[in-house]
Amino acid sequence: MTDHRLRVLVVGAGYLASQVGERLSALGHTVTLSSRHRPATAHGRHLGWHPVDAGDRRSVHALLAATGPDAVVVAHGPSDITWCEANPEQAMAAHRGGARYLAEALGSRRALLISTDNVFPGSRSSYGEYDRAEPANVYGRAKLAAEDTLLATGDVLVLRVSLVYGWDRDGLRPNFFTTCAQELSRGRTVAVPDDHWNSPVLIDDVAVWTTTLLASAHTGIVHLGGPRRVSRLAWARHIAGCCGADPALVRTAPQRSTVYACRPRNACLHSERAPHLPELAGLDPVDVLEASNRLIAQEKECR
Repeated sequence: MTDHRLRVLVVGAGYLASQVGERLSALGHTVTLSSRHRPATAHGRHLGWHPVDAGDRRSVHALLAATGPDAVVVAHGPSDITWCEANPEQAMAAHRGGARYLAEALGSRRALLISTDNVFPGSRSSYGEYDRAEPANVYGRAKLAAEDTLLATGDVLVLRVSLVYGWDRDGLRPNFFTTCAQELSRGRTVAVPDDHWNSPVLIDDVAVWTTTLLASAHTGIVHLGGPRRVSRLAWARHIAGCCGADPALVRTAPQRSTVYACRPRNACLHSERAPHLPELAGLDPVDVLEASNRLIAQEKECR
């Protein structure tokens, strides 16, 4: 992928896909988002959009033919891990099937797949690119199958990301940061596990790394995790402090009793490759506590 303006197809239209699309558009590229239904939220509304059912071969091939992209970013769902656990066939059809149909239609196009920390079991504190993938759940198995399928086509890079956060007020399933900040600011309690660890990464960093790596010649797998390993409990209490809320509103619950039950206990990533990629020099991800401070301070200034 060269530096001139390109037509980029983003398979997906949710929070992550739209933020990547916005970044690509700001860099001068023509961007088309794609999903089964036109996005109902404000995310990416000024970008192009085309319908697609990622689990249907004809639909995927028609998408590539209609949009004629120079490069493709794959960031589609379903990403609701609990839903995937309850609906394994549909999850596999969307991710593995979608990857298979994209692989058939890509030709020589450059592609980047945004994947997940759920490809690991969570028995270790953190995972690098050269650690063996052993998915923790259905979502992890489906994403790993998609990784393997697309990597086999050639000019493909997989960017595995840890827990993504940022303001997502209009999302159907707002991320952990948004949910905690909104609930705590309203004086409502939140129940979070103290035995579930993440290396959260700001959405802005994901968008920058995605567009930077898409423009590179690198293939294979790269990890993007934040520089701090933190429990959801400690993070939620930090958010409470930023919001001026009573930290007692954050209640402790074991992971097995929460919506995070089917996630790996240690959902943390680090990168052994990134320090050796010159394109990523100076693009170190921001610390989650620092970013939480800034995001909430900016919100207060806008009121």
